[in-house]
Amino acid sequence: MGTRIAVLRETVAGEARVAATPETVRKLIALGATLLVEGGAGAGAGIPDADYEQAGATLGERSDVLADAEIVLAVQAPDAGMLGGAAPGAWVIAAFDPFRRGEAVAAYAAAGLEALAMDWMPRITRAQSMDILSSQSNLAGYKAVLEAAGAYGRAFPMMMTAAGTIPAARVFVMGVGVAGLQAIATARRLGAQVSATDVRSATREQIQSLGAKPIFVEGVAGIEGEGAGGYAGETSEEYRAAQAELVAGHIARQDVVITTALIPGRPAPRLVTDAQVATMRPGSVIVDLAVEAGGNVEGAMPGEVVQRHGVTIIGHRNMASRLAADASALFARNMYNFLAAFWDKEAGRPVLDAEIGDAIRLTRGGQVVNPRLRS
Repeated sequence: MGTRIAVLRETVAGEARVAATPETVRKLIALGATLLVEGGAGAGAGIPDADYEQAGATLGERSDVLADAEIVLAVQAPDAGMLGGAAPGAWVIAAFDPFRRGEAVAAYAAAGLEALAMDWMPRITRAQSMDILSSQSNLAGYKAVLEAAGAYGRAFPMMMTAAGTIPAARVFVMGVGVAGLQAIATARRLGAQVSATDVRSATREQIQSLGAKPIFVEGVAGIEGEGAGGYAGETSEEYRAAQAELVAGHIARQDVVITTALIPGRPAPRLVTDAQVATMRPGSVIVDLAVEAGGNVEGAMPGEVVQRHGVTIIGHRNMASRLAADASALFARNMYNFLAAFWDKEAGRPVLDAEIGDAIRLTRGGQVVNPRLRS
């Protein structure tokens, strides 16, 4: 019998994704693993239990699936107390959000489990196919534009009709990472007039390559190139003041604003104030993709759609989960690519190297071992 891999049904409210699909189940079995899937795990993504069984997995209740499991796969890491029955030292591979869930990580150490945070995958070339943040952020950026279009009471493209011309919607994207770039591309495909900004000067060419207008502070140094892990870092007080002035003038003329800015280990930077929201015309829409990390927009509420000054502010949690089928397919492939890249045929299980293993390993041997959490 090969390494026992358990695939769990998600328990977090609103989480519809699943960490393995029938496609990746087949591939993992081909590596020599034994796959056990909790009943109903794929329901939110439109995957019936029968499809997992046809792929070669064994279906069961959580206690049966976890019994002696050596590897546990999940989208959002469950509390350690929910993993009773797993083998001592079992790997739990999931998104952990370690900085905000420190107590949960400590509980993993106390339970003797090895927590592997896929959301801390290093952004290096050979790990691109394993990067859940990129695959999920790409879908989140796309869905953010669709949510905005649905809430916006006007058309996105310019339309010339016998009855007159409808002007194109103006869309402003703040933060040009993976989500922001996809938001730009999607808004452009819908026919909007798009502009974008970022503190990283290197993104100017990326914005222009997608046909959008870059909005940058001139004469004050921002961040050259990428910050740690591809994210932006902190900026100077002078730059923040100049950017706020620039944005204030630009945002008043926008119909839709989408914010995506995150800084690892810190609250999301405040990009849009309540006063700036008030300058937008009634019926405008803002989508805050950073709402779960504190929000880029003053007044945005996690999990809620609110009205402020006649402007709709969308604060959906877990935007990628609103495209659960595609998000699961990509997440599951990230998981498979990770396991397959390190699969040792002789050991019959994956064996991690130091570069990636040390980056994503949070706990081992009853201790929290990741230096980012011990500093």
